[in-house]
Amino acid sequence: MNVRGSNDFGGAASARTRVRRGADRAQYDPQEILSILDAGMIAHVGVTTNDGPLVLPMAYGHDGERLYLHGAAANHLLASGDHSEVCVTVTHLDGLVMARTPFHNSMNYRSVVVRGPARLIDGDQAKRRALKLITDHVVPNWDSGREVSQSDLRKTLVLEMPLAEASAKVRVGDPVDEPQDISGPWWAGVVPLTTRFGTPQASADLTNNSEPPAPVAALAGLTPDERLQPATRHNKRNNSANQ
Repeated sequence: MNVRGSNDFGGAASARTRVRRGADRAQYDPQEILSILDAGMIAHVGVTTNDGPLVLPMAYGHDGERLYLHGAAANHLLASGDHSEVCVTVTHLDGLVMARTPFHNSMNYRSVVVRGPARLIDGDQAKRRALKLITDHVVPNWDSGREVSQSDLRKTLVLEMPLAEASAKVRVGDPVDEPQDISGPWWAGVVPLTTRFGTPQASADLTNNSEPPAPVAALAGLTPDERLQPATRHNKRNNSANQ
């Protein structure tokens, strides 16, 4: 991931990715940005269409240098994003921060914003590679199902955008209350929030006795952060660097 950091932008890749509000919570280190993207599964994608701004949640993947999004061939958002500026956000909610006054209530979170030009991917080989990255980002099961057909590819749009303009913002810790409120009678603290995968449940129309693929079965009990082990992320980035 090649972030064009500059002292002119306080370490951010560009003026528009520099965090201004709560700047002390900004993270511009590429590895921190990638770790947040690694742990996430849903991105909110924003584009400007002929009908006005549009934001939709989408699965995504990345190779350390570029971010990939996909949808149906009729997807208005993806078609509008071709050769346009796109904004993508990924957010993890880690806890509710309850202060002594509701005015100071907050949340603990990790978030990434990516901005930049996007384009639709042409060519079956490039499209297959991107779709595999998206699939295996969520859970590595691309190779355990029916092979993707030419018909599948024709029905799918894939959008790519560079990760060069990206920034992260992270909040951890307790509420920040007014000094005069600290000795008051009101409770303050954090309510942690954790998401965990359940045990895989077979489809009602499953006609064989097959078991879930090993990567799917292994999700049970894990958090999204835990589903990708460090070695997996390391290999992904090394593969990208060698291409």
